[in-house]
Amino acid sequence: MKNNTPVTVLGAGLAGCEAAWQLASRGVPVRLVDMKPHHKSPAHEADGFAELVCSNSLKSERLQNASGLLKEEMRRLGSLIIRAADASRVPAGGALAVDRAAFSGNVSEKLTAHPLVGFESCLAETLPEAPAVIATGPLTAGGLGEEIAKLAGTLHFFDAAAPIVTRESIDMRIAFRQSRYGRGDDYINCPLNEAEYHAFIDALLSAQSAPVHGFEEDLLFEGCMPIESMARRGRMAPAFGPMKPVGLTDPRTGKMPFAAVQLRQDDAGGTLYNLVGFQTRLKFPEQKRVFGLIPGLKDAEFARFGVMHRNTFLQSPGFLDSHFAVKEQSQMYFAGQMTGVEGYVESAASGLTAGLSLYTRLKELPEAILPQNTAIAALGRYISTANRDFQPMNMNYGIMQPLPQRVKGKEKRYLALSERALDDLAVFTASRPELFSGQ
Repeated sequence: MKNNTPVTVLGAGLAGCEAAWQLASRGVPVRLVDMKPHHKSPAHEADGFAELVCSNSLKSERLQNASGLLKEEMRRLGSLIIRAADASRVPAGGALAVDRAAFSGNVSEKLTAHPLVGFESCLAETLPEAPAVIATGPLTAGGLGEEIAKLAGTLHFFDAAAPIVTRESIDMRIAFRQSRYGRGDDYINCPLNEAEYHAFIDALLSAQSAPVHGFEEDLLFEGCMPIESMARRGRMAPAFGPMKPVGLTDPRTGKMPFAAVQLRQDDAGGTLYNLVGFQTRLKFPEQKRVFGLIPGLKDAEFARFGVMHRNTFLQSPGFLDSHFAVKEQSQMYFAGQMTGVEGYVESAASGLTAGLSLYTRLKELPEAILPQNTAIAALGRYISTANRDFQPMNMNYGIMQPLPQRVKGKEKRYLALSERALDDLAVFTASRPELFSGQ
């Protein structure tokens, strides 16, 4: 690494912040560049780093869940994002959910206070010279977006965010606190009987949607599908999706409701709650009218309405290697949702992989090849393997290496996969003290 030249990290979202931390915490100077606070995309509202623009949940913590495994691997690898999430968590049953402002503030404070991280606020229009990590997100546009498209080729899909309401405006004479299957009381539930459910679906299907340039139903990402698009696939689809009542008991009747809307705490003070799975592109007045039909939300005050935006992602297979490096430029990396990983934790994991890999290449150390049985390695393998129908992917056990022996029962099989991954990771980190002794 000549003259200790800083690594340029474009983008201070989850992936860019994680990559910057992995480099700086190992002694590599970083130039962190982000367009905020002077410029913001349609999805951004706050000024800080690592803004959560959709849900405030980082999904399950359980080791029988692939997302839970991924978080635990990152925790053991010294992830800044997971450390910040742990420090700003709010009640969410078996999930890791955070206070958005506290989470972003924690990440921002750690990076701006680091002596090897210099921050520059500007709108990047061109690709920087290597060494660099490009993590400008799925809304990258302008000159930079054009350069990336020419270099890598891009695809696109549409993503959406759910609305947030104030806690005091929820009618708790109707709604009740309860997590599914008796796992605490971290969620607020709004129960619907059969007639209320069908009235809600009728209103949802007839409501006016906000125009989104280039919107096409077949380009929706399944994990963030608008509730109205789901209903168009079949009026009972929401009842088997985000409105499923299983595991809940309405205390007023002592029975499972026909359907239910769950609300999850969105801030540390418990004053804001988001409608779980209710991503939408309805016009704002329509959101207030239609969602007001949900029992318990008749007089709900909306702190934020749901929004939809277009996301872009790279044709990563053939362009990036499993460490998220450009195959033809070993010190040029991409990270985050634009690479085809989908989700907060997955995006941060790509930044961790990129930062760790770039460090070894700059210092001419053996490549940090994470064990192939781990979740984090599976993500790198997914985005770099030839795939004719390449689409953004959340972490799941289906992309991991199978077990050599058959394990009966899904829960036992998933736990066995997780335990194997963590055992392999422990051996790996112990074998590379030059990378992990200070983490």
